[in-house]
Amino acid sequence: MELLLDYLIFLLKVFTIALAVTVPLLMIIGSSKGKSLPKGKLSISNLSEKYEEMGNAVKGSLMNPKELKKFNKEEAKKKKKKNKEDTEESVFVLNFKGDIQASEVEKLKQEINAILLSETQCKEVVVKVESGGGSAYAYGLCAAELKRLVDNKINLTVCIDKVAASGGYLMSCVASKIIAAPWAIVGSIGVIAQLPNFHRLLKKNLIDFEMHTAGEFKRTLTTLGENTDAGREKFKEDLEDLHLIFKDFVKDQRPQVDTDVVATGEVWQGEKALEVGLVDALETSDNYLVELSKSAKLFEINFEEKKNLSEKFAFSMQLILEKSLMKFYDLINRDRFIS
Repeated sequence: MELLLDYLIFLLKVFTIALAVTVPLLMIIGSSKGKSLPKGKLSISNLSEKYEEMGNAVKGSLMNPKELKKFNKEEAKKKKKKNKEDTEESVFVLNFKGDIQASEVEKLKQEINAILLSETQCKEVVVKVESGGGSAYAYGLCAAELKRLVDNKINLTVCIDKVAASGGYLMSCVASKIIAAPWAIVGSIGVIAQLPNFHRLLKKNLIDFEMHTAGEFKRTLTTLGENTDAGREKFKEDLEDLHLIFKDFVKDQRPQVDTDVVATGEVWQGEKALEVGLVDALETSDNYLVELSKSAKLFEINFEEKKNLSEKFAFSMQLILEKSLMKFYDLINRDRFIS
């Protein structure tokens, strides 16, 4: 126990030093920037052409020079004819990689804005989601952004190759169709909140901490002050309320799901996820998109937000912190789910 306390004190010292170094740097970088940069740039790539070129490259490598020349001429004629007819419907593909704060929600919003503002004949939007969840409120906004597509009568498909759990599933369940790879993890329809409390450590070292609030439950639990049973009870009530909202949202979006079965905080994979109705089909996103490209034109849309130096630095520090925490979490859970 003494070793753990020493380690916690060491971590606090490291955190304090990091803040002392980082804050002045951010202030210097922020004050030294000149004109504000454009907020971002939208890029669009033709996935159908990319898939076709990949297939043709393999075909061509198996041909002799004479056959290859003839093949290339035929493909050029096909492409010209295809461009003239232009009867295929369009499908837009988006990528969402989630973190704790769902920081890519701005990127997602701008990509959806672009689709809706284009007023093109859109057959479907496919969103590849990868997220283990995070802030309920941040992922609630992600779900609301995706819902705009459904509200505009656009078919929305979510593809999950690795994980869409908790907040990741919250945003995914608004889709018209959810496709998951056979080993992908989905579900985790639950709410978790945890925080350390250093009150006894501060008390042992004769350090006072004061917190003043107006309103009985303005602050329920605190990391530095002394927590009360009433505060704990209220905190748990808030968690239960949030869990109920989560369950009701899933039920509203996917009426076929029995939330009494799936809303236990557990994760589901493969056939089990399909069986309980959390997903509609099992296949990888690549398989789904390659098949789709045979009957539609696929375009991948990506909004890249430009950051100034201070934002880049802050984002890098955030990534380092999050990766460190995740590595620590992985270290203490390294024996789980090993095949």
